[in-house]
Amino acid sequence: MDKKRNILSGYRVLDCSIAMAGPLAAQRLGDLGADVVKVEPVTGEWQRHTAAGGITGNKVNVSFLSLNRNKRSLAVDLKNTEGKALLMELVKTADVFLQNYRPGVAKRLGVDYESLSAVNPRLIYLSISGYGETGPYVQRPGQDLLLQGMSGAMLSAGREGEAPTPAGQYLVDAITGYTAFEGVLAALLHRERTGEGQLVQVNMLDAITTIQMQELSVFTVGGKPQTRSAEPHAHVYIRAPYGAFATSDGFIIVAFPPLKLLGELIGEPSFLDMEDETDSWSRRDEIFAKTRDRLTAKTSAEWLELFNAAGVWAGPVYGYADLVNDPQIKHNGTFVEYDHPTEGRVKTPGFPIKFSKTPSEVERGAPLTGEHTREVLEAAGFTAEAVDRLLAAGVVAATEPEAEAEEEEVRACATAR
Repeated sequence: MDKKRNILSGYRVLDCSIAMAGPLAAQRLGDLGADVVKVEPVTGEWQRHTAAGGITGNKVNVSFLSLNRNKRSLAVDLKNTEGKALLMELVKTADVFLQNYRPGVAKRLGVDYESLSAVNPRLIYLSISGYGETGPYVQRPGQDLLLQGMSGAMLSAGREGEAPTPAGQYLVDAITGYTAFEGVLAALLHRERTGEGQLVQVNMLDAITTIQMQELSVFTVGGKPQTRSAEPHAHVYIRAPYGAFATSDGFIIVAFPPLKLLGELIGEPSFLDMEDETDSWSRRDEIFAKTRDRLTAKTSAEWLELFNAAGVWAGPVYGYADLVNDPQIKHNGTFVEYDHPTEGRVKTPGFPIKFSKTPSEVERGAPLTGEHTREVLEAAGFTAEAVDRLLAAGVVAATEPEAEAEEEEVRACATAR
């Protein structure tokens, strides 16, 4: 049976990125049907050798596995003259080239936008950096936590005088990855209309800054300073009570309920005469502390049942075990499961966008280093003899897939849970 066409079927992406933001953007393109070729060193991309959470995997660690499904691997030495020439052949028929090298590295390798667009003027060239391609911070490391600290966001929550708490995700990497994904789609749309390729630049600092359009506008337009409270209020620009609160058996979230209604529900008489739009700001610490003290009287389930019945915005504080087993998560099919040839049965977050006619699917798991080197090069016009010679010379590398790694089997076993 012919393979169904997906939204980006027929587009080819050369993914020369490492770590998280670039690979995430490329993975999303692959999820939409693009043919994503992971171009990596003959020893494998850096992320293959850096275990997330200390989990190494069998042949593919979890970190790499999570960011590189729906890709083929071409292992090639781009510092080798012949290896770079080989890449240029692939660029001629590619639609997207994606890299997040340190500023200046692409130019030194001869794979900068000017060089590649001369070979293929229709190419969409995505460059991701930490702080921008030029400027005073151009050589600083673009690491997620460093950017979280610079973003200002960490001082919009928590207690005054205490160290801020970082996000529990690789937040800046994820936002940057999605911004890059959006940029590629927009550039492809422009090309469909005009035939023009172009350079698309995304940096982590701008991505995490611009996502805060509401908070920063309150500061820049409204002139309201970022002032944390004595109590661990969850956001300086939202009225009290707003945050995570302990119950008798766990934690719940309560998000700015009407004070009079809250007072009735938790048995706090002082709230009954308070005004939401005045007291909830001027008496923020008092309201937070009294709410905190009252909520220890019942279990999380008891409070959530009471609050939900009254229309108060409240919800659970989950750990990952709770999240994975949540009935809405299961209903949505948020996670996907598939069989990987070396890592066994894999369960991992799936596809955030649902398409009625062109649904995403796992067609292949994260590849072994150079698993598709021969396939990619022969499809690009290299003869089997030429590929053999390149392999023997060390210009490219290949890993032969195991018998159970046939793509049809991976595709057949991919199921949404």
